[in-house]
Amino acid sequence: MALPLASRIALVTGASRGIGHATARALAKAGAHIVAVARTQGGLEELDDEIRKDGGSATLVPLNLTDFDGIARLGAALHERHGKLDILVGNAGIAGPSSPLGHIELKPWNDVMAINVTANFQLIRCMEPLLTKSDAGRAVFITSDAASKALAYRAPYSASKAALDTLVRAWAHETASTPVRANLFNPGPIRTRMRATVFPGEDPMTLDTPEQAAAFIVPMCAPSWTETGKLYDYQSRSLMSFHAPA
Repeated sequence: MALPLASRIALVTGASRGIGHATARALAKAGAHIVAVARTQGGLEELDDEIRKDGGSATLVPLNLTDFDGIARLGAALHERHGKLDILVGNAGIAGPSSPLGHIELKPWNDVMAINVTANFQLIRCMEPLLTKSDAGRAVFITSDAASKALAYRAPYSASKAALDTLVRAWAHETASTPVRANLFNPGPIRTRMRATVFPGEDPMTLDTPEQAAAFIVPMCAPSWTETGKLYDYQSRSLMSFHAPA
């Protein structure tokens, strides 16, 4: 029996842990070859071991996504090796400082924007030509409730996710007549290391696991998924539409 994502190439950022790790493994189980991107070589090697045990395959790319030229080089390498990209999961993100805006220095602000916004912009720029070579290019970017809630003391993170949402929705409009479908996935509270850092008093055992969230991301990466410019909210299990521009 053929696997649903057999012969498809999937690039996953932030693949060394959390939702990225779980999604990469789930996509591999569905048959995709994983291009796993993360800063930590050790985490990537652990993922590779798991994917191989599951009978899948992966290419490991140790890369800090603030190396924007490195993202461009990755796009060129994927073009040379595969000639296409079928799936892009933009998962990598950082929490940034938890402080009043007036107490935040410029560098941590820029760090959050570099990873959460600019790196995804560069991924879109460099991977769009490859996604359009696929018969069904699918892109999913991980967002947050913070984008709309504008949480106090979490302004850099909230602003970065709001910017990401707009970026992806605009791109979805631009690519509506192509084979590309671009959407957002809001996991809500999930048992990850980043969540524990921001909310240290929370009992992680009360939260769903990254693997549970990943099970809902995989269908959004399949050729059968036809929605674009939408947000899937994991906690409510609902697909949210945005108003199209006039």
